Amino acid sequence: MRNFSRFTNIIFSFLFLILVLIVGVIGFLIIEPEYTFLEAVYMTIITISTVGFREVHEPSQGTMIFISLLIVSSFGTFAYAVSAISAYIIDGEFRAYFKEYKVKSVVSKLKNHVVICGYGRNGSQAVTVMEKHKQPFVIVENDSVAIEDIKKHSPEALIVVGDATHDEILMEAGIKNAKSLITTLPSDSNNLFVVLSARSINKNLKIISRASEDNSDKKLRIAGANNVIMPDKIGGAHMASLVMKPDIIEFIDYISAQEQIDINLEEISFDELPSKFKNKTITEIGIRQLTGANIIGLKGSEGDFVINPKPTTIITSKIKMFVLGTPDQIKKLKELFHV
Repeated sequence: MRNFSRFTNIIFSFLFLILVLIVGVIGFLIIEPEYTFLEAVYMTIITISTVGFREVHEPSQGTMIFISLLIVSSFGTFAYAVSAISAYIIDGEFRAYFKEYKVKSVVSKLKNHVVICGYGRNGSQAVTVMEKHKQPFVIVENDSVAIEDIKKHSPEALIVVGDATHDEILMEAGIKNAKSLITTLPSDSNNLFVVLSARSINKNLKIISRASEDNSDKKLRIAGANNVIMPDKIGGAHMASLVMKPDIIEFIDYISAQEQIDINLEEISFDELPSKFKNKTITEIGIRQLTGANIIGLKGSEGDFVINPKPTTIITSKIKMFVLGTPDQIKKLKELFHV
């Protein structure tokens, strides 16, 4: 439907041309009964195209009046069609259409990508992190200024233009095959709509939502969000922590996705481990010996966190490991576990 609306003027101009052709043929057949259908078509075409070929029969006064009216109406129709086509070419609508088609084709083939709804301050930061980690992502944005900003700073980014609160737009962004959704829309109610829609489409999706109001946190979680982030609250707490424990916070910022340069913090789930590493102790897995990276924490099956786990800890189902290392060490780790 959106593609149809893009070419509405061109479609209507061609429909008008066809209508003029039909009216011309019928008119000649009625005014000049001796005309055959082919002759009526021929007379209509040479009349509306104004090429000036000789008439099939000597025209009567009625035919002359009809031809005059047909020329005037067809001239206006031709002018409208030419202006419509020229406008689409000059305004770049055809190029935009084919670029949109290319994006749809690429998005339809994506799997385990991230859908980012909204390209404000939070959305743009999320895009920066995705690009650093070479994580495939799709941006859903409806604001023309924001779209131009995306094209300027992330020219290779895949953009789906539309309202993220509409199911069909989320489907265009490949929400069914996505692994995560980040919704950073300025309105909590819109984020709630996005979370509800995304959860109903993809039950296994990890959903992270932005919230502005304190009472929105619970609603978003009930709707299906796995995590709810309140930027203002986090920002205030972060600044206070910088006063109380500045060096520790700076270190955490350094190893986080926002500031990391030569160090990575990765999570590895039990399901991602090859079978020979499952249900083994940390010592038996030997991440430190094989890659040089360190397991600095675990998330248990009940959601509890363990800092600096013991070497005798067994990695069982639903446990996640948090591994700290340099980019080369993390690369070796991913090659070892085939993730």
